[in-house]
Parts: sequence; C-alpha cells; structure tokens
Amino acid sequence: MKVVKFGGSSLANGTQFKKVAQIVIADKERRIVVVSAPGKRSAEDIKTTDLLISLANEVTNGGNESDALHLVLRRFADIVEELELESELITEIERQLLDLITTYRDDKDRLFDALKASGENQNAKLVAAYFRKLGEEAHYVSPEEAGIIVTDHPGNARILPEAYEELEKLRDRSGILVIPGFFGVSKMGNIVTFPRGGSDITGSIVAAGVGADLYENFTDVNSIYSVNPTLVSEPHKMKEITYREMRELAYSGFSVFHDEALQPVVKKKIPVLIKNTNDPQATGTQIVADRVLDGLAVVGIASDEGFCSINLTKYLMNKEVGFGRKLLEILEGEEISFEHTPSGIDNMSVIIRSHHLQNGKEERILHRIRTELFVEEVHVERDLAIVMVVGEGMAKAVGVASMATAALSNAGVNIKMINQGSSEVSMMFGVNASQADLAVQSLYHAYFTPTTVNQ
Repeated sequence: MKVVKFGGSSLANGTQFKKVAQIVIADKERRIVVVSAPGKRSAEDIKTTDLLISLANEVTNGGNESDALHLVLRRFADIVEELELESELITEIERQLLDLITTYRDDKDRLFDALKASGENQNAKLVAAYFRKLGEEAHYVSPEEAGIIVTDHPGNARILPEAYEELEKLRDRSGILVIPGFFGVSKMGNIVTFPRGGSDITGSIVAAGVGADLYENFTDVNSIYSVNPTLVSEPHKMKEITYREMRELAYSGFSVFHDEALQPVVKKKIPVLIKNTNDPQATGTQIVADRVLDGLAVVGIASDEGFCSINLTKYLMNKEVGFGRKLLEILEGEEISFEHTPSGIDNMSVIIRSHHLQNGKEERILHRIRTELFVEEVHVERDLAIVMVVGEGMAKAVGVASMATAALSNAGVNIKMINQGSSEVSMMFGVNASQADLAVQSLYHAYFTPTTVNQ
C-alpha cells in the first residue's frame, strides 16, 4: 500500500486534477490520497487558503462576508465546471461554509481553524467525485471518520497516540480513499489545524497509521535540490537523503517538506518519495532511515531568517553550576523555545526566533537575566540568519569546517557564531540576514562545484 499526498500546486485547477487522477489510477497500490487546498494557478493568483482566511477576517471584523464568500465559491466552481462535475457540489460547499460561520462566529480561533480547513476538506470531496466520474471506486473520508484525533489547541494540533489504532482500520476499506490534509478533530469535536506544512503532516500520520510501504509526496519539483534553486544555476539534485538530513534542512528553510511532517514516518521507518505531479516519471528524491554515502560529505545548504540572539557575558561562568539551566528556565517562564546555545567559558548566546520577544517579553527576560544571574553584560542582537550545512558524511570527512569558513571569508561574509551538534550531521553559522543568500551561494560553490565534487 502507498499513501500519496498532493500539494496545492498539484490541485490548482481542473487540468492539474486530471494529472493527479492519471498518477493515482496508474498504480493500484496508491490506495490512500491526501490532498491540500487548491493552490495558485499563476504567480498573481491567490491560494484558496488565503481566500478562506480573508473570509474569516471579514466575518470577525464585520466586513463584507458576501463578497469574500463569493471568491471562495468561485474558486471551487471553476474546478467543478472545468471537470464537468455536478453543480450541486458547489451548493453543498456554500451550505457547509455558512454553517461553520454561524457556529463559530463568536469564537475567532475556532472560526479561523474551521474555515482554513475547509480548503482541504472541500477539495477532497471534489477529488473523490472526479475519481468516481472516471469510473473508479472512490470515497471521501473525513479526518473524523479516518480517526485523526488531535489535541484541542487551535492552529497547533498534535496527533494523539490512539489515532494510529483507528487509522490502521483504513487498510480494510476498498477503493481509493481521499482524505483532506491539514487538520484533525479533537475529542471535543472541534476542527483543529496542524501548524505549517499541515497537509504533509497528515500524509505522514496516515502513512504511519496504515503501515504504508511508501509515502509519496507530490509537489511541483522533480527532486529536492541541495540548495535553493533560485540562488544558483543547475543546482545539485539529491537522489536519496536521510530523515536526519531532511529534518535539518527543513528546519533551516527548505520548504519542499516540513520538518514536523517527518516524525510519524521516522518511527516506523517508512520511506518518503518526493515526486513531481507535472513530471511523474522523474526519479524524485527518496527520504530514508539510512543511505549509502556517495562521497559527498555535504548534501545540502539552507538558510532561514527571523532570528535574534541573546548574548550575555559573566566572568567564570563556566565555574558556576546551574547557570545554563537558570538561563533556560527564564526563557521557559515566557514559554520560549531556543534554537541554539553556542557558548564559551565566560559568555553564552541563546538563539531564538525574533517573534518570541514581542509583547514585553524582551524587557522581562533581560531584567530577570540581570537581576537573577548577575551578568556583566547582556544584549539582544537582531536581524540574524541561520545558515546550515548538512550531511551525514561530515562526521567522517576531514576539512569540512575549514572549507566553510574559508568560503565565507572569501565572500566577505561576517560569521557571528558557529555551532555543531555532537552527531555532526550539521554545522550552523549565524550571519547577518542581509548576507544570508551570499553565504549560501559561497558555501554551495565550495562543496558542489565540479572540482570539489570530483575530489
């Protein structure tokens, strides 16, 4: 059995629907299909999810609900008309959207979750209807019916352990099962969405629940590249990558597959295959538990912005038992998670996402650090980017770090900090956000130019 997930670009219009149908029908092992909401049809277009968010805003702010609702319905109607499906499908979509608005009008968080999830939910019904039109046995399966039971925190759903027992029962059902991605249902009966990459998360959960032999994730690229393809020409394609490598790259900016979506399949060691809906014959990139190293110490380089660093100095810090714990407890008190903690004998930095320091949190944190830890100096450094160099082969290769620092130095990139975990799967460089792209380009050419690759 294969679980196959199609992203928004794969289902943006009727033409893309037809490609999806051909892909699924061509392989009888593709029995469970997880779908996203319709994505952009062109660069100027608006995603269906964004249209639904606009509708939620209009409802919340007492705006023009009618026009916002019309735009959403028009988007689905275009697909229905192109595929020559029954027009009653649009009538039913309108009824259900109006029901959600009536139910959650006075509960903003629930309203946003319910309406955002409608993009995937209604699209799954259209996909199932189109399969049936083609003569296939196909069933729309809601997350509630599938058993995708989640926690009840709006916008931040987490799958509950008992969900996997329910999902396993899907193996016994016949036909093609079409499940909407992005959300689950809590024990309270509420619609709750997953965080970013939610449809990928659903696909991964379903694949783990049914014990799939393969989880195929169809998007709009032929493979995962070793670097953002907009930054270099003819970037290196990865044929195979490990879960750990993908996790590091996804965390640091790779948008092809989100890091949280890996956890369910990692536990059961289910391989993930990234494929292109527009070129399904392309080999793609497989994400696996272990791989044979191909001679390249580094498989990918990525960057992400929006970071800041809390830098503090205290003489003999290394002699003070519990200093690090006390510092992290201060962050915990403000419900802030940290990303990296590079340190020296008398100084320490904690890298966090910049948005965590809003609403007075920065002032409270700095005050507590000064008064409770008695540091000589503490300040916040802003506009940082994190650049990650990733590869399982780095642990056994000599000179990987020196190549990186030399490349950054030659490019004139100022390194703010360096950190490497004990697993040696990745190296982190903190740089000014304005130099992030330059840093990635210089590192890529250091590791992936033909001269380097052939060595």
